[in-house]
Amino acid sequence: MPLSFAPPSKDKAELETGPAFTPRFDEKGLVTAVVTDARDGELLMVAHMNAEALALTIETGVAHYYSRSRNRLWKKGESSGNVQTVAEIRTDCDQDAVWLKVTVAGRDATCHTGRRSCFYRTIGVEDGRATVAITDDHRHFDPADVYGEK
Repeated sequence: MPLSFAPPSKDKAELETGPAFTPRFDEKGLVTAVVTDARDGELLMVAHMNAEALALTIETGVAHYYSRSRNRLWKKGESSGNVQTVAEIRTDCDQDAVWLKVTVAGRDATCHTGRRSCFYRTIGVEDGRATVAITDDHRHFDPADVYGEK
């Protein structure tokens, strides 16, 4: 029987300290997932999960997400081979976000650009305008080879 989740408790104390995991999905049925490397804590990505993705992640120990742009469930690494194995899952105080600590198989890259992390740019200011600069340009794979992107 697939894992399911009870509705969140209206009792704040129960929600914050009780033993039941009752995720608070937003109006679109999603919770935010913050993903870090289990070895060194580096932030790898932020994604979203619907109930099915969250249940599959808990049941299988492999990260699954819900793609808002593709409107579908996806197993991280299904195309690239960079599967995320979950070492630990935490939830925040009001259970509307989860934190996945993962190890990444394959080429140790999480971003579809071939980089280790999706957070490879820093934000700055130049001539009164916000700018972004690439601070991690090391690619672990070529996206064109993996995804057929041009």
